Amino acid sequence: MDIDMRGPRFGAAVTTVVLAVALVTGSAWLLAWQTLAFALGAAGGVSRSPYGWLFRTAVRPRLGPPTEFEAPEPPRFAQAVGLVFAGLGLVGYTLGPDWLGLAATGAALAAAFLNATFGYCLGCEMYLLLRRLTVRAG
Repeated sequence: MDIDMRGPRFGAAVTTVVLAVALVTGSAWLLAWQTLAFALGAAGGVSRSPYGWLFRTAVRPRLGPPTEFEAPEPPRFAQAVGLVFAGLGLVGYTLGPDWLGLAATGAALAAAFLNATFGYCLGCEMYLLLRRLTVRAG
């Protein structure tokens, strides 16, 4: 079943704020929260993530009905990609090296910012590219 496109974009906006604060403060706890949010979104889909729940319960009722939908698989894959980068950032912040924490968190922040601001989901595009490559190879 397709999902309301506004949900993942809202989640990307919240993620952008969380990752920006984590990057500026160097907070491993905040990055751990975001890593958990990515894990829940990757495991259950974006509607099962904390930000998906917030969108569904607090934001969507205040908006008009959705006009654009998308398949749930690309955003779910994007959550998995975010999980990898946030996990690497968490390793860097807690075990070192510090540059790994900064670089991985910054990369995740850049991807979330692109989605929140311009509606361009890098992880979704990666998913679609991989799908095309596997269809051609298979």
